Amino acid sequence: MSVKLYFNGLPGESMPGISLFTNAEKLGIAVPTSCNKQGKCKECVVDVTEGMECLSKPGPEERHLKGSAFRLSCCTRVVTEDGLVRCHTMRRGQMKIEKHAFELPTGARSWTLDPAVTRDGERILLDGVEIDRSTGPLHGLAIDLGTTTIVIRLLNLETGEVVADSSFENPQRFGGSDVMARIQYDTEDRTKTLQRTLVGYLSRAIAEFPVPAHSIYEVVLAGNSTMRDMFFRLSVYSIGQSPYQSLTELELAEGKRTTTSLSERAGKLGLPVHPKARVYGLPIISGHVGADAAACMLAVDIANEERVVAVMDIGTNTELIVGNKHKVLAASCPAGPAFEGGQITFGMPGLPGAIEKVSIADDGTVSTTVIGDVPPEGLCGSGLVDVMSELLRTGRMNELGRFEIGPEFVVAESGGRPITFSEADVNALAQAKGANVAGLQIAFAEYGIRFADLDVFYLAGGFGRHLNLESSKRIGLIPNIPTGKIVQVGNASVEGACIALLSRTKRAELEQLVRRVQHCRLETHSQFFDFFVNGCQFAPVEDTDSPHPAEVGGAVSTPPARETVTP
Repeated sequence: MSVKLYFNGLPGESMPGISLFTNAEKLGIAVPTSCNKQGKCKECVVDVTEGMECLSKPGPEERHLKGSAFRLSCCTRVVTEDGLVRCHTMRRGQMKIEKHAFELPTGARSWTLDPAVTRDGERILLDGVEIDRSTGPLHGLAIDLGTTTIVIRLLNLETGEVVADSSFENPQRFGGSDVMARIQYDTEDRTKTLQRTLVGYLSRAIAEFPVPAHSIYEVVLAGNSTMRDMFFRLSVYSIGQSPYQSLTELELAEGKRTTTSLSERAGKLGLPVHPKARVYGLPIISGHVGADAAACMLAVDIANEERVVAVMDIGTNTELIVGNKHKVLAASCPAGPAFEGGQITFGMPGLPGAIEKVSIADDGTVSTTVIGDVPPEGLCGSGLVDVMSELLRTGRMNELGRFEIGPEFVVAESGGRPITFSEADVNALAQAKGANVAGLQIAFAEYGIRFADLDVFYLAGGFGRHLNLESSKRIGLIPNIPTGKIVQVGNASVEGACIALLSRTKRAELEQLVRRVQHCRLETHSQFFDFFVNGCQFAPVEDTDSPHPAEVGGAVSTPPARETVTP
């Protein structure tokens, strides 16, 4: 007798006593580890989605795993003689080798290649100081540390060419799905487990790049305030306390530093690149409006923009920026992880196996498109938006998020099980959407413009790039403005990190820009709750002078306000 096992979607069987790590090896699946399966490095985390009763009980090495679905694969063994187990490592994207010149996003001005790492014969210089001698190529990394997904780009610093890129699910998920949960975890843990786990995954991705790791001489990092500071091994406790400020903000106010940006040698942070390489964390704006928002501003060149533009990067913490060269306002919306697959029954990031497009025909037939052309595992953000839009369009769901078809809707079949979407999933998405809509309404009102006054609406992020715009407008995820004004720019955060990596001039420009950005604190705004409740309905978002609260079918009780983290 044996247990049927689906590991990363690959079918297999396991006899009792065999660890999940060994089963992964038999299937040819590489599980991150740096302690030779001793349970010490904490890197071999897997997410068990089915069959936990077939596995050994958590041991002392797994005390740090707060979520009931997470296990260390080297410490978890099959203990029954039959049953079914489904599990996966933190999901990986597909690495691409891209041989093209670096291109600026739409609307950005040209700039001159001017990296901090230069060559003088065999001498390799960082800001003019010799750090190595080599005749080989000079490389750098641009990293976007998302709460849910990590994106890395490898660039040639002498040509600006993107050599390769990689993405993977943030392995810190076992510490919580949102930043406040991660702050709580890191504050209680005190051993930097989250940072070490992330470094382990980054190290594996770097090792897979087609260049020697020691040829990487600088790393530029973007991410929200929590992700950035945690990576630099700083305490993030103050970010979890009102007024939610990073230590760098507090020290800047006390005159102890001149910028909120961070700089450290890669060797000290554990990255396996050249030991004298510099890791530069882009400056944050204020509170939860972090280095990812700063990177977005650099990517769309808002410092030199005459038009009135907005940037919306939808994620666990949605970044929202409105303005031009004369005035810039920024806000962070506490949306939560729903639109990135978190807290959704069959939700997942936009990686291979995710359903990214959904349509319902007149006869009720459901058509889907799956990333990577592999069997579907779940629904990513763009697929979730399509499902809700199609249910709404066909009358299967009303504007309050209530189904007319029963408690759940079957989107697809895979591996002998249905992939479903339920009213409970709608409720989680409604709250995430409500926070984003409240942010839009408040930020535009504070800036003094209406949606109709906007010249360009940049929809940023990997999620935003693949959204169906009509679906998004139908459910009220983005403003109901002419489609011609909307530009889907992709991951503007990693684009901005690339620009900062390749141009010292643009990096200095950003350092100056963040000082004059107006921070709009949504959670203290008197009308946030009213806008939030209205935003939880599935209807187009229009200009409004004031919110008119409506009953939302019992789906929402309170908005996802920032919570206080206790030590």
